[in-house]
Amino acid sequence: MNSFDIIKTVRVTEKGARQAEALNQYTVVADRRANKIEIRQAVEELFKVKVVRVNTMNIIGKARRQSSAARGSAPDWKKAIVTLKEGDKIVLT
Repeated sequence: MNSFDIIKTVRVTEKGARQAEALNQYTVVADRRANKIEIRQAVEELFKVKVVRVNTMNIIGKARRQSSAARGSAPDWKKAIVTLKEGDKIVLT
């Protein structure tokens, strides 16, 4: 897998914005098969920053209903909270 396959997107939320300001942490959506080392290398390569720490968790998709009575669910995904070296930033514009 290359870096673009491993890191799907950066999640932009209110909580994530507070984490970025206070703790220099960013939340990324990663491929479910990727491990912490691969996520670290991909973030460093894509955003040209130094990663200090990576925490990961597998998020189970919520149960959903469409316009019919049939049940479905949102897809499962992997969340990675990436802590960057002091002074580094990921610009999200």
